[in-house]
Amino acid sequence: MKILVQRVSEASVSVNKEKVSEISEGLLVFVGFSRDEKDKATERAAEKLLNLRIFEDENGKMNKSIKDTKKEILLVPQFTLCAETKKGNRPSFDFAAESDRAAALFEELFSVLSKTVSVKQGRFKELMDVYLVNHGPATFMLEIE
Repeated sequence: MKILVQRVSEASVSVNKEKVSEISEGLLVFVGFSRDEKDKATERAAEKLLNLRIFEDENGKMNKSIKDTKKEILLVPQFTLCAETKKGNRPSFDFAAESDRAAALFEELFSVLSKTVSVKQGRFKELMDVYLVNHGPATFMLEIE
């Protein structure tokens, strides 16, 4: 599983020019699932996201997590994160999870995160326009095994 995390001051997702989700301050989280996801991968990913200390404390140090700050997460499925780009000029998606499996894993991750923080989501298998204001900028790539 590959996860791209961006600390944002605001973010939203639109489908067919209609806004379907939005958050104010928090995390915009793009997630891509691979064919070989291990058992409990969504639980490990949720734990990492919930405890990742990328928000500033009173001293300006990145010491606070999304749980500490009570901010929101906008979770967006993005299978292109699993693209293989080492050979040639055209990305290969052979290692991305099949659509039904990826959708189930996405919903599972959403459910686990929702037990602890406020989570909104993009739409699976839709062409989305994602708007964000990256605060920092602060962007982190996570690989969960």
